[in-house]
Amino acid sequence: MDVRQILRILPHRYPFVMVDRVTELLPGEKIAGHKCVAYNEPWFPGHFPEHPLMPGVLIVEAMVQIGGILAYASEPFDATGKIVLFLGIDKARFRGPVTPGDKLELSASVLQRRGPVWKLKGEARVDGKLCAEAEMLAQVTDRPAG
Repeated sequence: MDVRQILRILPHRYPFVMVDRVTELLPGEKIAGHKCVAYNEPWFPGHFPEHPLMPGVLIVEAMVQIGGILAYASEPFDATGKIVLFLGIDKARFRGPVTPGDKLELSASVLQRRGPVWKLKGEARVDGKLCAEAEMLAQVTDRPAG
């Protein structure tokens, strides 16, 4: 799945699209993909000027976004009328830095599903080394009017 297909599913737009490509997908079970981290992303001048690091909250957001793509691919919905909302996070751990030039390898797997609510396990790696992991809760729901 390339970025054009991803943009049909995710409501996010620049500078908040955190998934560039989906490379593996098993609906209802797991997904893998990546984000290519570039120095010209808007957070690096302030985080941090002398030692640029991708903020942990954005690494988590990338895991949540790939999980949202998994939910959509598992049970497609009308993305113009529905949205996947992030409900919560547990067991988040950061294990290593993500810096400009890294290819952030993302994966998510289904831990549990009850109706529109999904519990997922997410991982982020660089060069195969675990950088972050978390359990995430999300829900497919109606898009807000507006």
